[in-house]
This record gives sequence, C-alpha cells and structure tokens, in this order.
Amino acid sequence: MPEIPVVPAHWHFPAHPASVRRARHAVTETLPHALRPLLGDDLSLLTSELVTNAIRYGACREDEDLIELVLWPADGHYWLAVSDPGTGTGKPALSHLDAASENGRGLLLVDSLATAWTVRPRPARGTSVIAGLSLRQGARPAGAVGRPGPTARPCPHCLTG
Repeated sequence: MPEIPVVPAHWHFPAHPASVRRARHAVTETLPHALRPLLGDDLSLLTSELVTNAIRYGACREDEDLIELVLWPADGHYWLAVSDPGTGTGKPALSHLDAASENGRGLLLVDSLATAWTVRPRPARGTSVIAGLSLRQGARPAGAVGRPGPTARPCPHCLTG
C-alpha cells in the first residue's frame, strides 16, 4: 500500500498589510510542535517576506484580492508557497543593492534562509514563490544561491488558479 501524503495546509488572506501577521501566525501554529524550535523562526520570516511581497507587488485591489498560502512537508523539507493574484508581468528576482538601499532585501533574506526556492507562474493569473526549509539544519546545498529549487515539487492542485 502506498504511503498516504499529508494534506497541505491552505489559507487565503486579504491583500492587506494586516494579513502578514495573521499569515505568519497561521503558518507557525500549523508547524508540528517538535519542529518549531528547528524551523519556526525561519518559517515565520519566510512567511512575512513572501506575503509582504505578494501584497506589495502582486495584488491590485486590497479590498478584493486574496493571497494564497500552502504549507506542506515533502522530501525532507517544509515547503511554503505564497501566491498572488497579479498579472504575472513582474517576476520576483534577486536585487543587487548598495548599502544605502532602504528596500529590496526580501528575496535576499528568502535566498539566505531557504534550502531552495523558485518562482512559478500560475496557470490562470498570478505568481507563486515556493521556498523550502530543510528538516536538517544547515542542509543548504553549496551553489544553491538564487537557483530555482529542482526538488520543489508542489502539489499541482494546491497552486492552480
């Protein structure tokens, strides 16, 4: 008999700045208690950065648009996908900033925390940013900086528009 996978946790939040705190709380509370000391802080920071970016760059109408989050364990990682309802014209990318820059460090934080991350267009509209945290601390592969995660295999049903 095949192993039955864990059902992903799934949320929708309004594209409003107040949703960042709510999303962070929902995601970290869903993490099993035994994993919170290992992944809780990094997962909370990833959630904050990705939801903030989705609201800032992927939503058009704060009162109507929803940001989608999916959290699931697979392949020795916890994967977080944050999807926005935008047009998908501006693909998130790492920035090269100088010391005086006041913004633009969110994906640099994601890149430094995640074992792997990638950006995927959604079938209908919008963009998903998917980031994985290894269940083994310090397991980030050498040379993975900014490279889309080839092991990221999100559930296609969870990320479709």
